[in-house]
Amino acid sequence: MRRIVVALTGASGAVYGVRLLQRLKDVERIETHVVVSASGALTALQELDMKRADIEALADVAHGVRDIGASIASGSFDADSMIVAPCSMKTLAAIAHGLSDNLVSRAADVMLKQRRRLVLLTRETPLNLAHLRNMVAVTEMGGIVMPPVPAFYQRPETIDDLVDDTVARVLDLIGVEAALRRWAGMRVVDAPP
Repeated sequence: MRRIVVALTGASGAVYGVRLLQRLKDVERIETHVVVSASGALTALQELDMKRADIEALADVAHGVRDIGASIASGSFDADSMIVAPCSMKTLAAIAHGLSDNLVSRAADVMLKQRRRLVLLTRETPLNLAHLRNMVAVTEMGGIVMPPVPAFYQRPETIDDLVDDTVARVLDLIGVEAALRRWAGMRVVDAPP
């Protein structure tokens, strides 16, 4: 049984965390743990009309953001990977500087110290120097910073297509089989002269 932690924080893009939980629910031998920050709950309500309880119902185990005594707060808990989707700049900064002030940043700190997979879907634009430095710090510690940048070469037709492509890429990063459309090379219709 693989254990995967999904955290939703206050940046725009709650759909990424929700879609990850929906996709992981269909995968055998995966136990999902979810943490939704207070700002994450507000964002999900605004963007998706989903309450915290609706999101928590998608996971096998739900943890309160203030529950620093939760299982996922310890390195002895065998979590395979963690995805923060979406990841606010505040959460990025807390992770980059080891400020384990809530369960999201503490669980992320555990993933880094145990050398386990941590993926952050950071959401902000434009980026200032503090954001960039925090991304570098997390990357140097072994985390993966993955802003959900849409890929248009797949010719998406809907927002769901864009979200699904990003989610498939995240699942691929953590070693979960996903319907990721792999790049097969450029189709050349008319070769340039």
